[in-house]
Amino acid sequence: MLVKTFGAAVQGINATLITIEVNVDKGIRYFLVGLPDNAVKESHERIASALSVNGYKIPRKQITINMAPADIRKEGSAYDLPLAIGMLAGNGDIVCPELDRYIIMGELSLDGSLHPIKGVLPIAIKAREEHFKGFILPKANAREAAVVNNLEVYGANNIKEVIQFLNGEITIPVTEVDTRAEFFKHTAQFDLDFADVKGQENVKRALEVAAAGGHNIIMIGPPGAGKSMMAKRLPSILPPLTLHEALETTKIHSVAGITDSNTSLVAHRPFRSPHHTISDVALVGGGAYPQPGEISLAHNGVLFLDELPEFKRTVLEVMRQPLEDRKITISRAKQAIEYPASFMLVASMNPCPCGYYNHPERECSCGPGVVQRYLNRISGPLLDRIDIQIEIVPVPFEKLSEMQTAEPSAAIRERVIKARKIQEERFKDHPGVYCNAQMNSKQLRTFATPDKAGSKLLKEAMERLNLSARAYDRILKVARTIADLDGSQEIEARHLAEAINYRNLDRAGWAG
Repeated sequence: MLVKTFGAAVQGINATLITIEVNVDKGIRYFLVGLPDNAVKESHERIASALSVNGYKIPRKQITINMAPADIRKEGSAYDLPLAIGMLAGNGDIVCPELDRYIIMGELSLDGSLHPIKGVLPIAIKAREEHFKGFILPKANAREAAVVNNLEVYGANNIKEVIQFLNGEITIPVTEVDTRAEFFKHTAQFDLDFADVKGQENVKRALEVAAAGGHNIIMIGPPGAGKSMMAKRLPSILPPLTLHEALETTKIHSVAGITDSNTSLVAHRPFRSPHHTISDVALVGGGAYPQPGEISLAHNGVLFLDELPEFKRTVLEVMRQPLEDRKITISRAKQAIEYPASFMLVASMNPCPCGYYNHPERECSCGPGVVQRYLNRISGPLLDRIDIQIEIVPVPFEKLSEMQTAEPSAAIRERVIKARKIQEERFKDHPGVYCNAQMNSKQLRTFATPDKAGSKLLKEAMERLNLSARAYDRILKVARTIADLDGSQEIEARHLAEAINYRNLDRAGWAG
């Protein structure tokens, strides 16, 4: 008897429908074709044990299974459940007229319980697109799939529940999630707050400007000055995710298998902080079976690189194209997979190997030229993509011992959201541009032209501070954001003065 069950294969952050054709006929052999990997081939043993423990048996007949389309590689153990259901249905142990209206996915343990799987959200979206009635999957993944409306999601604990459900013997409740209510419930909840940061008002201001315009930022300062502490609080002042952004971010995290089973959608902007020993493949994504890297996991959020010069040069250089294109393409012989990578780069570093160059109280022990060589570990093209470069000095004891709390993140966030709304209105006719940091040269000439006093100030700064030509566009972008925070239509001299102050590393003689 020939039956069909349906599953899905995840490629990139999208799913492809997989038809599992099972033919149970006379004979004693077992065939599994359709480009399965080893994990899929090993499903026979898991299925046999799971069925035996739950009072069922693999049919003692010739079983031929084809996983179509045959030119797509089928990877992972998530096909255990649809294969098992197909075998039982082909043998007549399951009688379900609507079997072809469900997508079924799940990994079986030897006792028949269902383990959670990766990529549930893209599969659920594909199921709705293909007009399937429902999605049967492990209960641990049910809330994630229930984000997709117009699709019945059935979360099961074990294979026996699935068999009895398809035979009409029991009812599995449909998992329902009020996506909007749950999403907006968590958008304003943060564990870290800028109210805890003593002093460093100039750095907090720089982070506010970076958040308002989507600018990349690097903080340079001695150990213990608060670089990491403030970077970790940056998500608390970023604008909240829209539902579209949350769905896109959750899809990436679902493919990587790092979603929280207690929540249906990612409600906060991601904050990823990889160690400096990370490889270039782990950062941008890829591998034998391509997976999203850290830059894609930071999509719509923050990628924080602590101790930037300690990262391998090859790792830092592969970020240059994603920083410009806001996507990463992983090419293989048979396919090319594209992952989104629109993130804010936040980096921190010591000014020198000993950490105390330009320290107001401690003397730097580094020899001549060491500071410049340390800075040269970061290439000019990468620094060119960092709009704000801010120097940090340690907080004096008087500030640390103050009992008065600083300005909370909520107050800063309100100003950031207001500035972002101005930018949304400005770029509404420019698809793909959402904030000032994404402006090209033509848009700069349209939206970021300084007044006469500002042009004079910028000319003097370029000459006196010996700023590089690459700093010119960055200063204008940052000045445009500062003007937006100020509610000003025009870029005035004071806005440019503040933007120029954020180009520490471009100053001639900064590194000695």
